[in-house]
Amino acid sequence: MKKVIQIISVTLVVLFVSAFVVNETSIPGNGYKIGDTAEDFSLKNVDGNMVSLSDYKDAKGFIVTFTCNTCPYAVMYEDRLIALNNKYASKGYPVIAIMPNNTDVKPGDNLEAMKARAKSKGFTFPYLIDEGQKVYPKYGATKTPHVFLLQKTDGGNVVKYIGAIDDNYKDASAVKTKYVENAVDALLEGKEVKQTETKAIGCSIKV
Repeated sequence: MKKVIQIISVTLVVLFVSAFVVNETSIPGNGYKIGDTAEDFSLKNVDGNMVSLSDYKDAKGFIVTFTCNTCPYAVMYEDRLIALNNKYASKGYPVIAIMPNNTDVKPGDNLEAMKARAKSKGFTFPYLIDEGQKVYPKYGATKTPHVFLLQKTDGGNVVKYIGAIDDNYKDASAVKTKYVENAVDALLEGKEVKQTETKAIGCSIKV
């Protein structure tokens, strides 16, 4: 009996440890922090063109959002992403959506599926695929959706906010605090962002 208990104990320890031995790039805290300068990237859009932040000469910053087709949380935020872009792109803060998942694991997130989703929803922003999953680890994104608000400066694109879009993924009409809108509004007014980080709520990025 004692031996059985020992075996069970060892098994539990192994399971506990293995739960935390995940792909290093998916561990929160390994990416950008507030005040860091984000590197530019070149990723394929659903229209076949390559897109970089440097393409947006007149932008004041970017609402970089890691999202996908298959996560229910991401789907619930699609209309709000469209609304954010409609509200802020003309003011200099366009939405840049990036699909970070491994499409071998999630074929519903492959480029063809992305094209279909962007067309059906009428996305007014670029929807880019992170082929090879090289960009999202640099940001430290762990969820879909996960937002990184960047402000363009002479020294590069500085991270000003990281986290959720708002405080109610279930019901847009019940939102009390619009984190991203508040942050963008502050930057447009030349003020500091008061709430710079929140917990991103969504599906884990599939590696």
